[in-house]
Amino acid sequence: MLPLVKDVASLVLTASICANNGMADLSLYNASKAVVRSFAQPWADDLRDRKTRVNALSPGITFTSLLENGFRVSNAEIEALKENIGGKAPLGRMVEPNEIATAALFLASADAKYVNGIEMTFDGSVSQI
Repeated sequence: MLPLVKDVASLVLTASICANNGMADLSLYNASKAVVRSFAQPWADDLRDRKTRVNALSPGITFTSLLENGFRVSNAEIEALKENIGGKAPLGRMVEPNEIATAALFLASADAKYVNGIEMTFDGSVSQI
């Protein structure tokens, strides 16, 4: 476990690559994640006197229960999505939930004590290439 910064609070906002690279038929989701992402910089400035760092974490498409339960995606569609993302990602796969948690812990830790007001895109560079 990474150490927390003493006397400094850290907020890690969960945005999404959809904030920058929207997905069809998800305009409200895309817009809501763009709003979350846009809070990081002004809040970092607003909360400076409270010694609070604010960063946004924007994961790529991740296999979670939201795909099955929230979006009601079939197993065949999930497998096709995994293949599609795996074909685009240089690492050849989708990001795992535990990897996103590790990134969030890093942003909250003392190892990131001078990281403030950023968006960390965490998608294996799928949205970059």
